[in-house]
Amino acid sequence: MEESGKKEPQEQLDEETLFIVSQTFKALGDPTRIKILHLLSQSEHSVNEIAEKLSLLQSTVSHQLRFLKNLRLVKYRREGTTLYYSPDDNHVMNVLQQTINHAQHH
Repeated sequence: MEESGKKEPQEQLDEETLFIVSQTFKALGDPTRIKILHLLSQSEHSVNEIAEKLSLLQSTVSHQLRFLKNLRLVKYRREGTTLYYSPDDNHVMNVLQQTINHAQHH
């Protein structure tokens, strides 16, 4: 219960939470990663498909997917020798979609 209208002290963010939040915004702060995540939000794709659809080098796509995978923003499944990538964090994908909507209706 709050006494005499005073608010409880605000909880401090721990270092791990701060790191994850800042890395997530770093991920969403790069136009190439935004394009990749937006494409994957529509359906899963292989590295080659992503490179082709977004007119990017395969090495660029692989590098960005590694970054996104390390943050657990994308996951993959293997089919033969091909890896198919898809989103792995609905919270972040929702933030991305809301931000895209905001930008398009600004």
